[in-house]
Amino acid sequence: MKRELERYSRQVLFDGIGEEGQRRIVNSRVVVCGCGALGTVLAETMVRAGVGSVHIIDRDFVEISNLQRQVLFDEDDVKERVPKAIAARDKLRKINSETTIESTIADIDHTNILKFVEGNDLILDGTDNFEIRFLINDASLETGIPWVYAGCIGSHGQTMAIFPNESACLRCLMDDVPEPGMTETCDTAGILGPTVNVIASLQAVSGLKILAGRRDLVSPVLTIVDVWDGTYRNMSVANLKERANCRACDAGEREWLSGQRGSQTTVLCGRNAVQFSPPQKSSISFESLNGKLASAGDVTFNSYLLRLTLTDPDYDITVFRDGRAIIKGTDDIALAKSLYARYIGN
Repeated sequence: MKRELERYSRQVLFDGIGEEGQRRIVNSRVVVCGCGALGTVLAETMVRAGVGSVHIIDRDFVEISNLQRQVLFDEDDVKERVPKAIAARDKLRKINSETTIESTIADIDHTNILKFVEGNDLILDGTDNFEIRFLINDASLETGIPWVYAGCIGSHGQTMAIFPNESACLRCLMDDVPEPGMTETCDTAGILGPTVNVIASLQAVSGLKILAGRRDLVSPVLTIVDVWDGTYRNMSVANLKERANCRACDAGEREWLSGQRGSQTTVLCGRNAVQFSPPQKSSISFESLNGKLASAGDVTFNSYLLRLTLTDPDYDITVFRDGRAIIKGTDDIALAKSLYARYIGN
């Protein structure tokens, strides 16, 4: 075994990867979309496995409720209100200095996703909502880059590898985003840490097979696991593409990538919070905004975000450099928009 692969010697010894597969992994590029529960496990696994470049994209900052399942964060990150992408990057650089680790604080949308995925060999889904997943699906079909979908809630989760224009895509599996109230959320069902770890690990295995040049070993299945009941099943999707009459695969629709679908305002799962993104991205001066908001409430800021805490009523507004904000204390979209307009501006 060559000296440059010694770090990965136990992985190289595994017959499914071997020295050739490890070299492929070392020369590969992966983008992790979302760095919460799934994303932290995925990013750490890719970095420890020796992926040459890992780009982490996340819109949020670390909160105390994240620590139960988001494995790259600690109490210092909560105290310092560090964006997840930055906290993850800093931890991962201490784990493997040989991997190039990029981080971007951003909300993934139709205006930026192609820029984020371009040049990568694999897209990993660490998101928490179907609108972004359908956007990733569009971007995958448009670029030809494979991706691995996953989602989990409570004690159960599911995952499926998608090879654009070859295998069934996400819209073959489900034609549209589920209607509000039709699926469980973190608020109604909670989430177990072991659920996240199992599903993300299965995602990572599919990802490593693809990166190691063993995509022939990725089974055409939707894997469904319930860690509490101890059940595991694979639902075949081998012929789904041919049967689905998919508007994305067959008809070439790109509703999310074109911006026809998808909202600028999102209720954040389990947070009693709403994310608001203005129609036009900007570059906010926190110093100027601090002066403007000083009389409105308690204002603190760092290099990445500014936080306004209101005591009457009790709301918390966190603003990012691009003008995006997370309004905590409500899940009412209209109220969140009103608070944004009142304190940050139109």
